[in-house]
Amino acid sequence: MKKAFIFPGQGSQFPGMAKELYDSNQKAKELLEKANEILGFRITDIMFEGTPEDLKATKVTQPAIFLHSVVLAKCIEDFAPDMVAGHSLGEFSALAAAGAIGFEDALRLVSLRATQMQACCEKVPGMMAAIIGLSNEKVEEICASCEGIVLAANYNSDGQVVISGEKEAVGQACAKAKEEGAKRALPLAVSGAFHSPLMEPARIELGKAIEQTPMSAPVCPVYQNVTALPTSDPAVIKENLLAQLTSPVKWTQSVRNMLSDGALSFTEVGPGAVLQGLVKRIAGPVEGLEIKGLTTL
Repeated sequence: MKKAFIFPGQGSQFPGMAKELYDSNQKAKELLEKANEILGFRITDIMFEGTPEDLKATKVTQPAIFLHSVVLAKCIEDFAPDMVAGHSLGEFSALAAAGAIGFEDALRLVSLRATQMQACCEKVPGMMAAIIGLSNEKVEEICASCEGIVLAANYNSDGQVVISGEKEAVGQACAKAKEEGAKRALPLAVSGAFHSPLMEPARIELGKAIEQTPMSAPVCPVYQNVTALPTSDPAVIKENLLAQLTSPVKWTQSVRNMLSDGALSFTEVGPGAVLQGLVKRIAGPVEGLEIKGLTTL
């Protein structure tokens, strides 16, 4: 039975995240203290004692989720994945956990990603919305028929696609989706149009840092968001990471490919349980399929 380890993205944070891990494991404590040094502020204080509002600050949210996920993975004694994948931000966690990027380098990239995305959102207003109950193709068709920039940004599961783009265009697409029979067209509480062309300024800045970051072959194939395909080639990994900020997250397609390649065990590593729910919906009834989560050791 092949084991897949999957890593969550933004939105999975919660007050008290990783505190149990910090208190019970010396290695985890050392890594988290190292992260405080690298970031230049005590992110652990916010993770352990902050309010939900404190944890929503972009410069905190992304590094916090990354740290919870990667530190936990590094403390699992028998961590031996056959394949890994992460949703959006979680792709950086997956790459660090699988040894493609060093812990410190990956944390610096995640911190830069967060600040650049926030700056981008402030300069170029945009929004995202979840469309529930329509096929991928129908959502793509609706986006293509709208004026302005709007496109499918997250293929989360069958019948759940997140769109992203300019506010007016996203609003127009939501109205059309309802006319076409969508169960819901729900604006998301995010600060901008992630995984759309509106993130281009952030992509350029992050791209410079990715280009300079040492990359190794991971211990197992990584199924990347941009292609949904497995790779262990550092050059391909970099290329896909460079494209990730302005390209859709092909999560449904990634999980399908992992299943096709023999994954029967999916373990979500880090805060929350969002990906477990998505995998269940994507996989449907599969004999012997095991889906679980790890938030602490």
